[in-house]
Amino acid sequence: MIPHSGIFVFQGFGSRHLTLPPNLKMMKFKLVLICVFVSFLYSCSPNNVEEDNDLGKYFTENKVTGCFGLYNNATNEFTFYNKKRFTDSSYLPASTFKIINSLIGLQTGVISSDSMVIKWDGIKRNVEEWNRDLSMYEAFRVSAVPYYQEVARRIGKDRMEFWMDTVNYGAGPKDTAFIIKTAIDTFWLDNTLKITSDEQLGLMKMLYFNQLPFFKSYQEKVKKAMLFENTTMYRLSYKTGWAKKENGNHLAWVVGWVEENNHPYFFVLNFESSDANADISAIRMKILKGILKQLGFFEGKM
Repeated sequence: MIPHSGIFVFQGFGSRHLTLPPNLKMMKFKLVLICVFVSFLYSCSPNNVEEDNDLGKYFTENKVTGCFGLYNNATNEFTFYNKKRFTDSSYLPASTFKIINSLIGLQTGVISSDSMVIKWDGIKRNVEEWNRDLSMYEAFRVSAVPYYQEVARRIGKDRMEFWMDTVNYGAGPKDTAFIIKTAIDTFWLDNTLKITSDEQLGLMKMLYFNQLPFFKSYQEKVKKAMLFENTTMYRLSYKTGWAKKENGNHLAWVVGWVEENNHPYFFVLNFESSDANADISAIRMKILKGILKQLGFFEGKM
């Protein structure tokens, strides 16, 4: 059994209604959460969880430290590498926060549609794909930080805090209101906001089934932007993240799901590297695809 698993914490949002006053919404959420968690306690068994230490070779050969988790939605089975890091340690979300930032932007009307363009500010940045006018869909797929910083500024501190509190995002105290402690356009990049891999996994499951407290059409737009590989044998949807921890280490994420035969498996990859010259973009996809291939994916047989 996985105590306080984020995938179960997030399940409560499926029954929340957007028009309820905040105090009633929280009361209803807590009631649903208790029911979900109690039912899980009775259904969970050690047979649901497999610690696959053989997956550690993908981290070792790439000289990184990290964890991986995969949830089979049909069987309620979990496959982990480094479960303690997965469930107990929290890290800045980096660009995986673009999932929530997009949803809040759409819900508040700051982003009118996934085709809404924000003009390039003319500042030349080291990622060439960012140096042009971008739509939400394009900005999401090239992970354009400037676009989403502008979205956050337009949302504003009060609305951002309200929606962050509503989705209960992050690894902070769950009985206190969410507060942005630093700048509105950097708080997901500067190590003040943190989230566990377990919570990320729960978020992926809720998003896939349109159970987050945002309109279904907006969740569908974000999922469309996350779909990077669509073949006859599988569909691979994900969002990457990359930033630096307080100690200067690179911190990387890949969160999402893989579908075969219309069946979703949710995954989270998290790792860090002390090598200043590490090719994080290449390493994270190499590890993810290596693990998924070893677990039997990409052949249409799962």
